[in-house]
Amino acid sequence: MSDLSHYRNIGIFAHVDAGKTTTTERILKLTGKIHKTGEVHDGESTTDFMEQEAERGITIQSAAITTFWKDHRMNIIDTPGHVDFTVEVYRSLKVLDGGIGVFCGSGGVEPQSETNWRYADDSGVSRIIFVNKLDRMGADFHRVVDQVEKVLAAKPLIMVLPIGREEDFVGVVDLLTRQAFVWDDTGLPENYEIKDIPADMVEDVEMYREQLIETAVELDDDLMMAYMDGEEPSMEDIKRCIREGTRDLKFFPTYCGSAFKNKGIQLILDAVIDYLPSPTDVIPQDLTDEFGEPTGKVATVSVDEPFRALAFKIMEDRFGALTFIRIYSGKLKKGDTILNSFTGKTERIGRMCEMEADQRKELDSAQAGDILAIVGMKNVQTGHTLCDPKHECTLEAMVFPEPVISIAVTPKDKGGAEKMGIAIGKMVAEDPTFIVETDDDSGETILKGMGELHLDIKVDILKRTYGVELIVGQPQVAYRETITIPLEDSYTHKKQSGGSGQYGKIDYRIKPGEQNTGFTFTSSVVGGNVPKEFFPAIEKGFKSMMNTGPLAGFPVLDVEIELCDGGCHAVDSSAMAFEIAAKGAFRQSMPKAGPQLLEPVMKVDVFSPEDHVGDVIGDLNRRRGMISGQEAAGSGVRIKADVPLSEMFGYIGSLRTMTSGRGQFSMEFSHYAACPNSVAEKVIAEEKERKANK
Repeated sequence: MSDLSHYRNIGIFAHVDAGKTTTTERILKLTGKIHKTGEVHDGESTTDFMEQEAERGITIQSAAITTFWKDHRMNIIDTPGHVDFTVEVYRSLKVLDGGIGVFCGSGGVEPQSETNWRYADDSGVSRIIFVNKLDRMGADFHRVVDQVEKVLAAKPLIMVLPIGREEDFVGVVDLLTRQAFVWDDTGLPENYEIKDIPADMVEDVEMYREQLIETAVELDDDLMMAYMDGEEPSMEDIKRCIREGTRDLKFFPTYCGSAFKNKGIQLILDAVIDYLPSPTDVIPQDLTDEFGEPTGKVATVSVDEPFRALAFKIMEDRFGALTFIRIYSGKLKKGDTILNSFTGKTERIGRMCEMEADQRKELDSAQAGDILAIVGMKNVQTGHTLCDPKHECTLEAMVFPEPVISIAVTPKDKGGAEKMGIAIGKMVAEDPTFIVETDDDSGETILKGMGELHLDIKVDILKRTYGVELIVGQPQVAYRETITIPLEDSYTHKKQSGGSGQYGKIDYRIKPGEQNTGFTFTSSVVGGNVPKEFFPAIEKGFKSMMNTGPLAGFPVLDVEIELCDGGCHAVDSSAMAFEIAAKGAFRQSMPKAGPQLLEPVMKVDVFSPEDHVGDVIGDLNRRRGMISGQEAAGSGVRIKADVPLSEMFGYIGSLRTMTSGRGQFSMEFSHYAACPNSVAEKVIAEEKERKANK
């Protein structure tokens, strides 16, 4: 059996273009996993193996790879940086024990870094920080460290200092050992010398070293007292304290270098082993019941416990369907029968493999702490728990964001419809934020996703991987409806047509709910005017109508309904009668409750060169954007704004024109907000016309 203390399950995450995939390539080269490093800009990196990734130079799906460093086994997941694929980061973080947050030395803390950092905080994942691209123009290690403190409200613990700036960057000083690591110009990671600290850096090194040790010993009262008395703790004690503080998210050991030039990667690998937790060091996953409520028990990471694992990713490749799982406890062998606690069905384990990006190594057995792929599992989806049939349990499930954009697609030829159906089925299993529906009126297929790029890639995969040519409609915004006026109302459903009739009377209050509460139903009925056994039917009736609002048929958000009174008939009242009464009540009252159209508002982060800031802000204002802040960033300015999604289509083209191709932006869903009347009237009229034409 492998020693779990020698396992490290880590992820590498950051903003687009901060150098995550390049860092992964260098780690694989250094650990002997690959012999020739592939470059992202050449479309040859190991973990970006999809055609779409190689072409665009971005990571779309997280890739898993196993490698070794100093007798330690590392399962590394390289995640995407683009906001449209955030779900890949989120589900990877759910199964990792530690991470490397990569920041660009000149770009600093960029928008997607903030989102990923927030996800990592939510998942309680320990991290070390790597400030990359220090050889770039405008790179500044200390500025990025300040941004980590201010923007992320995190505490970076500086472990190294850079030697030289921008193109003169040659290496780093390790503060703990007081050694300077200097690389030559060959670009080979192993070509470095350990030298004395440059004379002009001695003072800085001593100052930062003192800060480092002070921060570390704060975690051990005895060491702290001894340190205050002038006794420096041993290297072993300092490292133990840093490891403890990293695990408890008190601070984040911070390194720097240039992955592309192969400078500084060895120290990152050593830090992963020295400071990031093993599977047994982290707080165990909670076990929940089938409704997602905690049971008070945890999935202790141990080989001796019953088998428990979480399926965190489904992927189709040339060998068939792969289910990626993280084993939390127990062992798994080829031929074992396991239970999917979500479906209640058992599955027999056929082929298991360790993934090395798109290559694989067959396995006969696996154990707690392992991340592996199982071939050919049926009915397993992202977030399902797999367990020992004799010890049924549910691990904490994953919650995914709702899509905010949709497009209608139809195959170009008749033969494509069946092919498209099979392909879309596989793609939906892979990506929980990709939702497919059929429009009841027109029969069109509607693809829903997290942004234009997300759907763009999906259409591209359908075309290239599955050979389905599509006619693609205009992107549609996912509008919602709500109400603004509270009211009391009454509704009676009465039907008599020979035999037993139907009767249900309800008196109710309907009012706007708190933001993001969805639908809430309560009852204050006293006495037996409406028997309690009919309450679930009344709730079901109201809830089933929330998908179709009174203005244009968009789903309804944030409504509270309280049942106050009513009436029933000894013979004619039934659950069905009260459910129909609730549906009629919804149709009757919603138009009277001040219905309002809501639109998705996006958190937009734009980088602009300084001389174009005025144009960019003016353009965002014209798009109904609310500027929430701006700050200097490297060679330009970052502008933050909240902008309605409907105004952001094709924005990249406008931004490039305004900034002579130098502007960049990213956006993610923020919240729903009321539409101005002029916009709402136009949207409602267009939606009614669209439905009338079908």
